[in-house]
Amino acid sequence: MLDLAYAEPRLRQLFPWTGMGELHFSRCTEQRWTWDIPYIQPAAAGGYWISGPLRSQTVGPAETAEQAVAMVVEHLPTGCGPAFLGTPDELAAHEQAAQGHLNG
Repeated sequence: MLDLAYAEPRLRQLFPWTGMGELHFSRCTEQRWTWDIPYIQPAAAGGYWISGPLRSQTVGPAETAEQAVAMVVEHLPTGCGPAFLGTPDELAAHEQAAQGHLNG
């Protein structure tokens, strides 16, 4: 799964992390990572389940790892990547400053 995700250019530029058997992607490199990208988890009956970005949200099932990766890519937020070197708070401040620079 990691090799397939790395082979996808839009996912390769993000920060991957794993937990509880799940593969997540973050827009920043430091903890607490961002939770605005769907993630991949193994399905009990085989295959994969794509959830997120929040735990209460679902994208759907995937029979293969290739399908799972494609589903995450399809649901990436607009303007996603490359990963910001820092924390989610630092990323938010950077994005706010960049937006203010564009508007001002």
